[in-house]
Amino acid sequence: MEFENIIGNTEVKNYLANSIKQNNILHSYLFLGTEGIGKLLIAKEFAKNILCLGEKSKTCTCKSCTCFNGKNHPDFYSINENGENIKIDEIRSITEKVIEKPIVSEKKVYIINDCDKMTKEAQNCLLKTLEEPPEFAIIILISSNENLILNTIKSRCMTIKFKNIEDKELLDYAKNVLEYDTVSENLLKSFDGSIGKALKLKDNKEKYDNIDALILSLNQKDLVDIMLDAKIIYDKDNIYDILDYIIVCLYSNYKHNEKYIDCIKHVNKCSERLRVNSNFDMSIDNMLFGMWEELNENSNRR
Repeated sequence: MEFENIIGNTEVKNYLANSIKQNNILHSYLFLGTEGIGKLLIAKEFAKNILCLGEKSKTCTCKSCTCFNGKNHPDFYSINENGENIKIDEIRSITEKVIEKPIVSEKKVYIINDCDKMTKEAQNCLLKTLEEPPEFAIIILISSNENLILNTIKSRCMTIKFKNIEDKELLDYAKNVLEYDTVSENLLKSFDGSIGKALKLKDNKEKYDNIDALILSLNQKDLVDIMLDAKIIYDKDNIYDILDYIIVCLYSNYKHNEKYIDCIKHVNKCSERLRVNSNFDMSIDNMLFGMWEELNENSNRR
């Protein structure tokens, strides 16, 4: 098995590997955990070994593994890898095909990524298949938000909870695989135990380093200079990641100045405003002014 090439969640990988060895594979699983921690990668590796007709090793050249590696296995279906909304028609297609017998392997495996993005109608459509699955079918649901999944769905799946990747593993991965030159403590915290987040933030590392400096200088510069330095955060495409990072920086500076913790409410307020389509620039302006005022309260009262 190639689980060893996927970092983190050793307990989960061992459990799945043992399930394969003992031929104790269930019909339905629900993989839960933070986005970007390898749930889909592990699900695919699990699927490959379920379908394998040979020795279930990384060097196996059986017909099933050859088809899987070539991404044309007729008994493997991976739905919604891009994390979009899942409509009932897509689930109907699965429920129609699931009753067809396998072509190459002894089993068929279906992975539904971000299953919490199924509509309620789509979830109810899947429910009958989960209640009465064909003996050869295995369905793996993947989610980062179990609160959006119907309880009737969850009750029919074996839930496997994934842990965030430990900082040391993630730091090594960021430096050795993603080729980060340096990773600050704040940036590592912002990864939130997720390789996906580390990968997403890589292209904007210089910007996040500048945000570090901006937050640190909030009580050292006048408001005009702060507004000039803050142009880097007026980025609509990445604003929620930026706001999350600002909160990390504020927490980090709290040990030097307790007033930094009071600034977090202004970041949260900004996020709320943006989510209801308030004016973008004005929302950022108000946040910056609010944070600066919190940290310079004494000087303002003179």
